[in-house]
Amino acid sequence: MLKGRTALVTGSTRGIGEAAARTLAAQGCNVMMNGFGDADDIEAKRSQIEADSGSTVRYHDADLSDEKQLDDLVDSTEAAFGRIDILVNNAVIRYFHTVDDFDRDNWRHALSVNLTAPFFLMQRVLPGMRTLGWGRIINMASVLGLGARGGRADYVTSKTAIIGLTRAVAAETKMEPHITCNAICPGSVLTPNTEIKISELAKADGLDFEEAKAQYLLRRGQKTGYIEPAQIADLIAFLCQESSMDITGAAIPIDRGRSATWLDGADG
Repeated sequence: MLKGRTALVTGSTRGIGEAAARTLAAQGCNVMMNGFGDADDIEAKRSQIEADSGSTVRYHDADLSDEKQLDDLVDSTEAAFGRIDILVNNAVIRYFHTVDDFDRDNWRHALSVNLTAPFFLMQRVLPGMRTLGWGRIINMASVLGLGARGGRADYVTSKTAIIGLTRAVAAETKMEPHITCNAICPGSVLTPNTEIKISELAKADGLDFEEAKAQYLLRRGQKTGYIEPAQIADLIAFLCQESSMDITGAAIPIDRGRSATWLDGADG
């Protein structure tokens, strides 16, 4: 259990981040949620997580591409709870363009949210973790930090870089045994964003949703089903436990073997 800890979870108004907020709150953490969406929907989720868990749950609407808002997110979390024990860098921006057709402003936006914001957040929370003598940082990478697909240059680049940044922070904290920094590399997770892409595939190829759902997964080489957000959240919670203190600097796939079997079925 994580009773009395405080977790800051970015991108936590839906999908993996929301699942992480729910799971950490259920284990006793106070939680600061962050992300975009309909205000009433976010408040309903926040209040429900708080009611279900008995933990205190707050929300901050910081745009992580804005450095001042990012700093205010940290300041507000520390003002509300007095500390930040756990940082989950989950927020992400995705664009779908080839390199030669990639708008430069979109490139800058993606890297600011996917890479620079996690760096700044880690920079802000690490001094407090060192003072407390305890901390957990979990960065959301991807199987596309371990390999690549066409048309995903921003995502592949930022997720590869976040693994490197995870290792750099782990190297700087390795003499502090109660502070760890790890990355999680999910495969295809059935999130609202994934469902949007499935619906687009269904429309483009004249498929019903279930057919498109299966085809979407097959095209990504993940042959035995989607990962559920709650599974990622459970791994995040495990990495926050005392029993995980010897795991740091890791990039942990949770992808049904996808990243380990890139060449499965390939010629040669």
